[in-house]
Order: sequence, then structure tokens, then C-alpha cells
Amino acid sequence: MGKKSRKEREEKRGSFATQRTKEKRKHSLIAIAVLGAIAVIVGISVYNFTNLDQTAPGAPPGAGILGSEHVHATILTKLHGDIFPYSGPAYQIKSSWMHFEAGDGSTIHRHATGVMLGWLFETTGLGLDDECFAFKASAGGERRFCTNEEFSLKFYVNHEPVDSLTEMVFEDGDRILVSYGDEDQTQIDAQLLELDSQPILG
Repeated sequence: MGKKSRKEREEKRGSFATQRTKEKRKHSLIAIAVLGAIAVIVGISVYNFTNLDQTAPGAPPGAGILGSEHVHATILTKLHGDIFPYSGPAYQIKSSWMHFEAGDGSTIHRHATGVMLGWLFETTGLGLDDECFAFKASAGGERRFCTNEEFSLKFYVNHEPVDSLTEMVFEDGDRILVSYGDEDQTQIDAQLLELDSQPILG
């Protein structure tokens, strides 16, 4: 009787140990499979992120690989002497390629080669061409500031007048003025000095 019960206990112990070993092996295999899947997903994500180019969804035309460049310029837009508030949340980080960020409305960040300034206005829902600057009014509708017999839309880059900004690819440290109104050269010079005083945040 004693030998039989001892044998049964040993068999139970042996089958319990075997079962525990099988369970441990099963859990180990599941853990390895999960970690392997995570590693594959992370690897694919890193590869896709580092190889984003102009064919990536949402990429601007003619843009290089995202992260291929990181440069900054500053912009000042004056409409009848009032500063346009790019610092508002409606204009912050609307595209990875070019944007305003951190509640700052004067420094433009460009994160790829070949991104034209028109992309910034397009992605923030603003309208800009050679004749007009437009934005959505808070009360609805659109406000347009277009060159006419009384007022004109003017552009300056580093104190030099230019005809258009939309196809410009700015360089690091560029200073851009968009001015609408009937200002004379003395008033424009004052706006350019105001632009010069703006810090460029990196």
C-alpha cells in the first residue's frame, strides 16, 4: 500500500512537472512571438518614416525626404498696419514639412528640401497669390485683401521687393514681409525694421 501511494505521488509529481514545463515553454513561445511582431512593426515604421519622400501621402510637390533639412525663416504680415496672428491654433503645425509651432507666429520651420512657401499658406487654409491675401473670418466667410486702385499687396525678402512668394524656397535666416495697404516707402521701411527685430526661433 505504501509503495503504491508513493508511486502514485511520484507519477502525479512527474506529470505536474511535465505540465508546468509545457506551460512555461508555451508562454515563452508566445512572448517571443509577440516581441518579434513588435520588432517587425517598429522596424517597418522606422523604415517608412526615414524614407518618406515626395510620393508619400500629403507631401508637398517637389519636396525632398522629410527631415532632409531643418531651416527657419521669420515672417511678418501687416494688413492695413495690423499684424496677422499666425500664432493662433488654426495656423500651428498643419504639416510636418513646413509649419509654425509652439504658439509662435513669426518663425517658419521647414523640414525638407524643396518645400515652397506656398505650401505653408495652403496647409493653414490661407490664400496667397501675387494679388491677394485671404483668410477665413471668425464670423464665417472669407476676408480678402487684394491689390486694387487704392491698396496693394507687397512682398519683401531680406529688404528686397519680390513679385511673388508662393514658389519661393526660403533659406535659413530669411526675413519675409507681406504688407497690404497704401503705405509709402517710409512706412514700409518701418515695417522692415519691425521684421528685423523679430527673433528666429530654432
